[in-house]
Amino acid sequence: MGYCLEKFDRFLNRIFYRLGEVIARHTGYFIIIPIFLSAILATGFQRIRYEDNPEYLFAPTNGGGRDERLLIESHFSMNFSSNFDPSRITRTGRFARFIVLAHDNGTLLREDVWDEIMMLNELVHEVKITFDEQTYRYDDLCAITRGSCYENNVLDIHELIPEVLNGTFKLTYPTMFNPNTFELYLFPLFFGGVNVTENGILESARALSIMYWLNTNSEKDDIKAAEWEEAVLDRVANTKFNRLFVSRFTSRTLETELENNTNSVIPFFGVTVAIMLIFSVVTVMMADWVRSKPYIGLMGVISAVLAVAAAFGFLIYLDIEFIGINMAAPFLMLGIGIDDTFVMLAAWRRTAIQDPIERRMAQTFADAAVSITITSITDMMSFWIGAITPFPCVKIFCIYTGMAVITTYLWHITFFGGCLALAGYAEANQRHALCCIPVKPRSMAGDENGCYRFFCTGGINRKDPYHPDDNKPHAIMLFFRDYVARFLNIPAIKALVICVFILYLLGASWGCTLVKEGLERRRLSRYDSYSVDFYNLEDTFFRAYPYRVQVVLTGELEYSDPETQREILLLHDKLENLTYTAGALYTTSWLRAWLGYIERNKEYIDFNITDEESFVTSLKDYMMPEQLFYNDVIFNEDMTRIEASRFVIQTKDVIDANADKDMMEAIRTVAKESPLNVTVFNPFFIYFDQYVLVRTTSIQSICLAAGIMMVVSLLFIPNPLCSLWVAFSIVSIEIGVIGYMTLWGVNLDSISMINLIMCIGFSVDFSAHISYAYMSAKVDTPDERVRECLYGLGLPILQGALSTILGILALIFAPSYIFITFFKTVFLVIFFGAMHGIFLLPVLLSLLGPGSCKSKKKAAPLPPNVGLSHPFFLAELGTSLPPPAVAHNHHDDALKIPRPQSVNGNGPVALARSGAFMVDQNAMAAANRKDDRTSLEKDLGLGTSGEESSESSLSKGNAPKKGATDIVESNGTSAGAKDKRRRTSDRGALPLLEVYSNKGYISDDVIGAEERLAEQQRRAARASANAAEGLGRFLYSEEDLRTRRSSPSRRPHESRSSMREQDSRPRSQDSRPRSQDSRPRSQDSRPRDSARPSMGAPRYSSARVPRSSGSSSRHHQDLHGRYREYH
Repeated sequence: MGYCLEKFDRFLNRIFYRLGEVIARHTGYFIIIPIFLSAILATGFQRIRYEDNPEYLFAPTNGGGRDERLLIESHFSMNFSSNFDPSRITRTGRFARFIVLAHDNGTLLREDVWDEIMMLNELVHEVKITFDEQTYRYDDLCAITRGSCYENNVLDIHELIPEVLNGTFKLTYPTMFNPNTFELYLFPLFFGGVNVTENGILESARALSIMYWLNTNSEKDDIKAAEWEEAVLDRVANTKFNRLFVSRFTSRTLETELENNTNSVIPFFGVTVAIMLIFSVVTVMMADWVRSKPYIGLMGVISAVLAVAAAFGFLIYLDIEFIGINMAAPFLMLGIGIDDTFVMLAAWRRTAIQDPIERRMAQTFADAAVSITITSITDMMSFWIGAITPFPCVKIFCIYTGMAVITTYLWHITFFGGCLALAGYAEANQRHALCCIPVKPRSMAGDENGCYRFFCTGGINRKDPYHPDDNKPHAIMLFFRDYVARFLNIPAIKALVICVFILYLLGASWGCTLVKEGLERRRLSRYDSYSVDFYNLEDTFFRAYPYRVQVVLTGELEYSDPETQREILLLHDKLENLTYTAGALYTTSWLRAWLGYIERNKEYIDFNITDEESFVTSLKDYMMPEQLFYNDVIFNEDMTRIEASRFVIQTKDVIDANADKDMMEAIRTVAKESPLNVTVFNPFFIYFDQYVLVRTTSIQSICLAAGIMMVVSLLFIPNPLCSLWVAFSIVSIEIGVIGYMTLWGVNLDSISMINLIMCIGFSVDFSAHISYAYMSAKVDTPDERVRECLYGLGLPILQGALSTILGILALIFAPSYIFITFFKTVFLVIFFGAMHGIFLLPVLLSLLGPGSCKSKKKAAPLPPNVGLSHPFFLAELGTSLPPPAVAHNHHDDALKIPRPQSVNGNGPVALARSGAFMVDQNAMAAANRKDDRTSLEKDLGLGTSGEESSESSLSKGNAPKKGATDIVESNGTSAGAKDKRRRTSDRGALPLLEVYSNKGYISDDVIGAEERLAEQQRRAARASANAAEGLGRFLYSEEDLRTRRSSPSRRPHESRSSMREQDSRPRSQDSRPRSQDSRPRSQDSRPRDSARPSMGAPRYSSARVPRSSGSSSRHHQDLHGRYREYH
């Protein structure tokens, strides 16, 4: 499997390598075509179909409420034009509801207060609208019951208020008959905040609820009713009451609030774009004004905006509904897009500056494009897993956001890639990042003024491309390596990190036990909406008796059978004795009324109800249209059987969303356990279904997404232990997000479920990156691996976290629970993910990760070569040559490739070309420790966001470029010297290990570390070389110096005769003891005229191989070729 994964990885690298070359050659096409496509697809917004029906969006499609309503409506049609009863509706229809309080918060049972209540009632009746050139008032649009408009009969007690106040009349609670109208009042449905005596006398009531129902039997009626609702809302809002506080609500309030939620976040989109522009431009800037890429940061933001417009327009053309929650997607895409921008730019800066643009683009895409492909796949899959959930709002949002992830990815490898190529051409021409004018590198601007050196220098000197003034290391990356990593490697700090993590898990676990399910209706409104006051008052005063529940009996039942009657009455008792039901007093049952009527009149009327037909005939005669339960029995066509019947029960003390769920489940459980075919329903059950399903759906979706992400991480991190820690991090982050979002006031609902599914993809990024980097670090001990992975990924993780948080920061200012929930959950997952990646995972991997049990290997120095000089050496006049030292902290079977390499001693610098370098002990010890600041950068297979991770060994010339690997072809020719012919085929190439197996050579990593140390001592080496030359001129004549320059180098203190004797000694007489890791041949077998620098040439004393004006790749190829020729 590992071979297949490597093969697949090589295939992707080849594909993107070619793509990078194509983009560099045809830049214009890749910039213009995405812009053109975005413009075309964005025209789809003119066909937008906005969906704001809250029932459709937030009720699960597989909830029981939808099936229950279909069954009831198949038997009991809802008719608003005759015999309308609010307790028997299956759809909310159109209505206006008002909750009235006294300004002084006192009782409403006062004449002056009740007078204003009656004025409110008259105002509602007077509201009129114009439709089809006709004027309509409430009396023209109202629902009809018993032949007249549905009215709030409780208002009829206005005539009784004086008698109530003087004590001549008592209002009984909970029911009362009006002696004037003979109306039965069920006070708990109208009054809230009541004070009742022990005798059941209503003394005071602080709140009153009144409703006005409208006829919506036809589509035209529905349109007129909707217009009237808007008119009455405006009229009441603009009316000032002296003694009343009136809170209003209509059936369109939820729809309107969803639209207002969308509008509330639109102004912040421009602010977010501005913030992201500033962040991206500032982050990609450097002190080097040539390699800075401010316009590339700008193009990264523009690329994300174009991609989102194209994705949304395309889906709108496919006739997929657009919902307000989709407005959170552009904020997320800005964060993801900027993160991809950092990945691409970091890969660009890891390439060698000396290479042509085509090769740099090819190498950039071979590295970064694969990285952002992986992260885009994980994000896309996490969103599209959400698209299979039963919540339409989650499904629609995930479809739009998943498509936006795809287009953002495609636009970044095309449009942004073209922009990056243009910036590369400007960089190659040494042009200023802002002004695009040619400027000098910092190393050549010494004679310029301070303003020019600070604002107008950058790039490199082509004659001296590795000058330290032009290659400054990144301070933040060094901070992560030298301070954060060193801090985490302290055992006490590791213990502290683990203790903090345990406390974090304990707090998260406690929060998980407090999770509340469901999206309460109040949270669909803006915080400054009038509906918020209504919801607060409703919860305060009208939660005692909130819902009327229909209980429907269907199937072949013999209602005349006493056993059937007993089962039905037993069902009544069970439902009425539940915790959340009010009892028999509030139940409306036709069967109880009918059997009671028979029992009361059996002495006067001879009822024959022994058979079904007689039972039905007598029942039809008993039921009259004015009775409440007239529409509760459905007969068959020939009126011989009862096809369906129902009764209505009353709920009580349902105080919050969890109680809503418990009430609904308790009633459904009784119905399910009954031997009868029972269905229970209330219009709000459709909303309450989310409380039941959101937990299980969230767990299923999160587990599915986590499992897929684990498989993806295993594919690209072929180490089971690292993949296990990635899985552990995903679970830990999800637990943390769920627990702490609950403590932050976020419920587990359809909105937070979107974020939890989305967070799976985000959490993989940080965890997978750090795990892969730790596994790939080319060092031995766990502490060194921690240093390497944090050096390469500490800054990228920080940048990626900041870019995502800044992308959604504006959402916290939106007065909407929906968008603030987005901010809270995304902030939590990004924060916890970054903390896991920077602190926890490095500690856990160092304790229980790859190589955690491996002890550090000590370098065993070779025996000193006393009798024979080395082909190149360094020495100070008057001193002896230090013994060679060879690094042994690599695997014994690792390929040690000889490199032309500079070394630094205590005197003039000379060149080392063979396998054993003659360097001073301090420099070699540092190399043995593998103090390689960028050894990791070439192997970060997963994408990073760090724009300055580019200060790599590759960009500094400390590692071979891609496409110039040390491969010797079967004919013995250097593949590195034939870079152009390598593109055709590499089948005939053999690894150098098969040709030379010399364990005495130092590998590239050690060489890279040594060279960087030598570069840091460049100035000191120059001064030493100048001093050595001056001393040589002082001690020797010009003739001696010319002789020394033309003859092979020997120790300065040796006499000419000893030099001649040593040079004339036969090669076979070499009695020098060989080390265990010997070189292939004696290095004295090389030609005497091999090129090397003279003592007096200070230009070669720069701690590196002298470069020609050509590219460094040709220089390396030339030296490799000479190495193979001589050996």
